Parts: sequence; C-alpha cells; structure tokens
Amino acid sequence: MKRILLLALPIALLAACNAPDKGEAATATPATTETTAPAAIDAGLLAANHWQLDDASDGSGARIDALFVRADKPVTLDFGDGRLSVANTCNRMGGSYGLSGDTLTVAPMASTMMACADDALMALDQAAGSRLEGTLKVQQLDATTLVLATAGGDVLRFRGEPTAETRYGGEGETVFLDVDAQTKPCSHGVMKDAQCLQVREVHYDGNGLEQGERGAYENFYGSIEGYDHEPGVRNVLRVKRYTVKNPPADGSSLAYVLDMVVSSEMAK
Repeated sequence: MKRILLLALPIALLAACNAPDKGEAATATPATTETTAPAAIDAGLLAANHWQLDDASDGSGARIDALFVRADKPVTLDFGDGRLSVANTCNRMGGSYGLSGDTLTVAPMASTMMACADDALMALDQAAGSRLEGTLKVQQLDATTLVLATAGGDVLRFRGEPTAETRYGGEGETVFLDVDAQTKPCSHGVMKDAQCLQVREVHYDGNGLEQGERGAYENFYGSIEGYDHEPGVRNVLRVKRYTVKNPPADGSSLAYVLDMVVSSEMAK
C-alpha cells in the first residue's frame, strides 16, 4: 500500500508622553504606544527569516483565535524571489508580493487542495488567506519582529527565526535522499548504541526523470533538520545540504535541512 504526499506549492514601538504647557493645570496624560513603520521595507531582511505568527488581534484588540489552531505549529511566512509562502495551515498557500515604501501587497494566493479532518484546521486556510492577501502596512520590521496591519484593522505580529541560508551563510546544494523504512544500529564517535537512518542519494535530470541506478543504503550519521522519521515508512526527500563553517571536533562539516517530502510509501 502506497501513501503519496502532495507536493506543496513552492507561499516599531515608540512611547510618547504629553506634558502640560507651563501655566496649565498639571494634568497627567497617559503614555501612548504606537509602532514606527520602516521608511522602506528591507526585502533582504524579510527573506532572512521564517516568520512565525506570535500574536494576532482585531480592531478591538481581541485575540484572533481562529489563527492559532495549531499551538505547536504556528502559521509561518517565508519571503523569497518575489513570492510569499504560507505554511502550517491545512494547505500550503503561496503568491507573489510587491513592496512599496512601508506597504506590502500580496496577490491572490493559490493553494494545494488537501482536505483536513479537523474543521478548525480547514477554516484556518480562509482565516489566514483573507488577512494576508491585499495591501498590508508594515508597522515594524527588524531582525526578530515583523508586524503587519491589514486594511480591516487586524494586527499580526510575527517572530523571526533565521533561515538555514542565514544560519549557514549560503544557498546550499539541493540533493534528493531515499530514506529506508527502518533504521539500523550504528556507532560513530560519541554516538554509542545509536540508530542511524539508512540513506542513499537519488539523481534526477532537468525534467525530473531519475538518472542511473540507486546505490546501496548507508548509515547516515547525523540528522535532517525538519524531518521526523516514521518507522516502516520509506521516503524520498528533497533536502538542502550546507557546509558548516568551523564545525565542532565531533560534528559533521555538512548540515541537512528538509525542503520537501517528495514521496512516501509503507514498507512491504
């Protein structure tokens, strides 16, 4: 029995206090807080992070609970090459975007068409998409925070997590790995009585046709960031491979980050 996973589409604060003029009654004026928008949006800074939704409120200040269906997997934005990708909704969504001054404009987004059993998770697509499409005001953007205001008055606050490209200082090399269904015992350096993934590379041409024959599975000493192996399931993964600058003495000089699960099947 085979189980095939769908391919996903490649989707500031200033406090002011008003003091009374001389001669006026000394009446205390509460401090007000407002965000300071960037004069121009730094596209490179947008692309340097995965932006995870940290808080969201409507025009009255109430939390938008519909956007927080997956507590352990917040809605995440990724910007790059003129496209916005949205992850951790029911379906992956994505569309083109443009920048002008402190304004971010997102074109209507396309999405995969996978059905989710959880009704709240299904509704998350609409809740996120309807707020992210159109014109958004960038109220704050720095290395750790992105604050967007929608035309309807909602405010979305995101926390920045550096991308692998940012952490490793380069684009990385795209490779495909065939990961066998079962791990095997292995020992390497400080890894005693460990279980290693069984991995072999797969090669494709520019048209996506597999080239050559797959070799034998070998122990994979390390981990693939973002990949959780399920025993009994064999996967073909598209990963990014990065060179680690100044690796620790007992560590690898290569780092692997999951880009996509290309296919998945139960072992016979």
